[in-house]
Amino acid sequence: MSVSAPADWAQRQERGSRLAMTLMRWLSLRLGRALSRAILPFIALYFLIAAPAVRRASRDYLTRALGCPASWLDVLRHLHTFAATVHDRVYLLNDRLDLFDITIEGQDVVDRALAAGRGAVLVGAHFGSFEVLRAATRSTAAEGRRYDATMVMYEDNARRINATLAALNPQVKPRIIALGRPDAMMLVEQALDENRLVGFLADRTLTAQPTLSVPFLGEAALFPLGAFRLAAVLRQQVVLMQGIYLGGRRYHVRFASIADFSNGAGARNAAVCDAVRAYAQALDASCREHPYNWFNFFDFWHEQPGPG
Repeated sequence: MSVSAPADWAQRQERGSRLAMTLMRWLSLRLGRALSRAILPFIALYFLIAAPAVRRASRDYLTRALGCPASWLDVLRHLHTFAATVHDRVYLLNDRLDLFDITIEGQDVVDRALAAGRGAVLVGAHFGSFEVLRAATRSTAAEGRRYDATMVMYEDNARRINATLAALNPQVKPRIIALGRPDAMMLVEQALDENRLVGFLADRTLTAQPTLSVPFLGEAALFPLGAFRLAAVLRQQVVLMQGIYLGGRRYHVRFASIADFSNGAGARNAAVCDAVRAYAQALDASCREHPYNWFNFFDFWHEQPGPG
């Protein structure tokens, strides 16, 4: 285990603004998904040309995930996939589920965790679409399921996410717990006591955050321990969550068991490290299976990532 170095990613400003998001929402809802998607290749091409650091990082990652040298067309497809999932946020957040074909795998894993009445910890990544996970929880309500999820993220990101969601749909009131506040851990425990799902994105680290070096896509990389340590302390089950974009209107939501700390047995530190390794292995497999879905556009192996 180690402590991560200062995260350059955490200092970067994301491109875009609330005004741009509001305009995108207005155009997308009026033009329709099919017509407004026509602009996505031009957005991807712009970033391919104008963002050399993003282009280099994408090519390096894709070379690892694809198992062969990535071409500029591969990078363009990567950027287009990211643009497509961002564009689909408009419709998913405005409950236009009729526009999508969403399949769900592993619902029984979540059902079993919630049946115990103590909630569960979800761990995701900057992989695919989180909004489609929210949509999937709504679509399963008709089947007698209702997954109530609360996301945990760093305070700056919580503010940014809230502003983005307000621009895309002012009616959306997401449950977000901002890390760094004195009551954050109490709110996490309260959510779990209410049998809710508490979600973390576990593929980026922050300055001075404890990490574990594990194999990932052919080379050691640092993964944060925080979510897994918390799950161990609170004796929670840990479930992988992914909303995979398959192209067109198709998404596949996947849940899978990563670890179970509910019995409190075993050496806690060793069990936490095993859980991080299992998470990294699952993300590795997903990146190889769906390489264009992982949206970490920086040198993940040599530049310490931030919490964005």
